[in-house]
Amino acid sequence: MSTQEYFAQNDIRKENKLFSTTKTIVETAFYGNNVTAVTTVEKAYELAKDNPKTIVTDLPIIHTKELGLPDNAKMLVDNHGRIVGRTAAARQVLGDPGVKTSELEAVLREAVYEGQMRSFYKTEVVVGLAKEFMLKAHLMLPKGYEVNMLSYLLNFQALNEEYQKLYEASKVYLEDDIYLYCDPEWQNADYPNGLALFDPEHNVAAILGLRYFGELKKATLTLAWATAHRNGYTACHGGEKTFHFKDKKDQVFAFYGLSGSGKSTLTHAKHAGKFEAVTILHDDAFIIDRSNGSSIALEPAYFDKTNDYLPGSKEATYFTTVMNVGVTLNEEGQKVLVTQDLRNGNGRTIKSRYSAKNRVDKEDEALDAIFWIMKDDTLPPVVKLDDPVLATTFGLTLATKRSTAENVIGKQEDLVIEPFADPFRVYPLAEDYQDFKELFTKQKAACYIVNTASFNGKDIKKETTLKILEDIANETITWSDFGPLVGMSYLQLPEHPVDFTDQAYVQRLKERLMIRANWVKEYEAKHTHDLLPNEISLTLEALIKELN
Repeated sequence: MSTQEYFAQNDIRKENKLFSTTKTIVETAFYGNNVTAVTTVEKAYELAKDNPKTIVTDLPIIHTKELGLPDNAKMLVDNHGRIVGRTAAARQVLGDPGVKTSELEAVLREAVYEGQMRSFYKTEVVVGLAKEFMLKAHLMLPKGYEVNMLSYLLNFQALNEEYQKLYEASKVYLEDDIYLYCDPEWQNADYPNGLALFDPEHNVAAILGLRYFGELKKATLTLAWATAHRNGYTACHGGEKTFHFKDKKDQVFAFYGLSGSGKSTLTHAKHAGKFEAVTILHDDAFIIDRSNGSSIALEPAYFDKTNDYLPGSKEATYFTTVMNVGVTLNEEGQKVLVTQDLRNGNGRTIKSRYSAKNRVDKEDEALDAIFWIMKDDTLPPVVKLDDPVLATTFGLTLATKRSTAENVIGKQEDLVIEPFADPFRVYPLAEDYQDFKELFTKQKAACYIVNTASFNGKDIKKETTLKILEDIANETITWSDFGPLVGMSYLQLPEHPVDFTDQAYVQRLKERLMIRANWVKEYEAKHTHDLLPNEISLTLEALIKELN
C-alpha cells in the first residue's frame, strides 16, 4: 500500500520525500473549487455517455455488474483527430541530462493556472492487483474528456468495496501515491508536440496537449514500474502465461515486445487443450519479485488494437470503451463498430479481464523462461541463449520495428533498438540490465529470441511460433548450434533453413550485431551518467569476431 496518510502518521514529511516543486504544483490542483470528484465507475459512465463527442453504440457491454457499470451500458466510442498514438517526443523526465527543471516547473504552473478557469474531474484507481504491491493513482482531467476518465477506471482497478479492503491490508512502501494531471486542451508554441512531464521520484506526472488515452495509461504505468523497481521488482512491459501439467512442474513464460510485436497474441493463445491448463497473468504490464520470482499484474483490463478482431467476433463482445474506430449501421439500423483500421491506424479498446477465463492476478511460481520478441530478419524463428550475460545483452539490444501505436515525430526507422521493449523507463538503463540479469542468474530463467516477422525474406507464421512455444514448454526441442556463435542455438525448421555457408547471410547477421554494438557505444556517449557494464560490449564484440 502506498498512502500519504501513512507518511503523515510517521512524520516522514519532514524528510521531504513526498514533495518536490512538481509534486506540489500537481497535487494542489486536485483540491480546487473547479474540481469534482467522480468516485464510481457508474457515475463516470453516465458522464461519458452524455458527452456530445461520444458515440453511444447499440452494442451491449457484458459483465456490467462486475465492472460497476449500469445494467444497460453500451460500448462508447471516442474519436480523436490527427494524433492516434503515443508521442514520445513530448516526454520530459526531470533529472535527465539537459532537462531544464525550473523552466518546466514554470510551464507547469502556468498550465495549471490556465486550467483553473475550467471545470475538471478527479478520480482514483489502484495499480497492482495483489496485496504485495498496490499503489493508489489519482487522475485529474477536464470536462469534455469523460470517456478517457471512464477508460482509466476500466483499464486500472476502480476502488470498489472489495479492492478498498484489499488495498488497506496491502504491504506498505515508503512511496507516495501516483498523481497525474491531464489537460488535452493545453497549447504552447514552445511545445508543439505537447508535453508529458515526469517527476518519477515523487510519483507525479502531467500530460499536456495530448488526447490519446494511451498517454494516461503509460504515464501511470511508468510511475508504477519505477516504484516497483525501487522496491525489489523487475518492471516488465510484456505478457506472462503459465503452462500447467499433471505430471511435471508448470512452466511460466514471459514475452517482451513493443506494441504490435505479437506479445498479446502469444500471451493469449489457447493452445487448443494441449495442456492441463493455461493461465494468463497479463499481456502488457506486470512486475517480478526479484527475491522469489513471483509475478504480479498491474492492471485488470487489456488495451487492445481493434484491428485484431473482426466485427461480431467473440473477443469483440468484451469491449467497453473504444477509441479511434469507425461506426456504421447494421441491417437492423443499429450502430455497430468498424473494427478494422479504416478510419485511422491504431484503433483501440479497453477490453475487460473477462475475455480471458483463465486470468490470474498473481503468479506464485518463479519465471521459467523469457522470450525477447524481435523483428530482425537475420534471425530464425527461435534462438536459444545459454549464458546470462548473453541473454541480458540481447534483451538490452532488442531489435524491432515501430507500430501505429506510436506517433513518431520525424523518420520512422525500419529497425530500432528498444531495451527490454520498454520505452517508458525513467531510471538508469544499467539498473534495468542488472534487474533482468538477476532473473537469469538467481532465478535461473531460460532465455529465447522469437522472431515474429520474417527470416531470409520468408514470413514466419503465427502457427509456427505457437508450435515452438508448445514444444519448449514440453521440452521436446532438439537444439542445433547457431553457426559459430558460442552460447546460441536454434531449432532447425525445413521451411526456414539456416545456411552459414551463405556469405551474404553471414554478412547481414554480422551487420545486425554491429548495429547492436554501435547502439551501445552511442547510448553511453549520450548518457555518460548511465554507463553500461563493459561485459555487454565485450559480448557483442566476441560474437562479431566469431563471424569473421
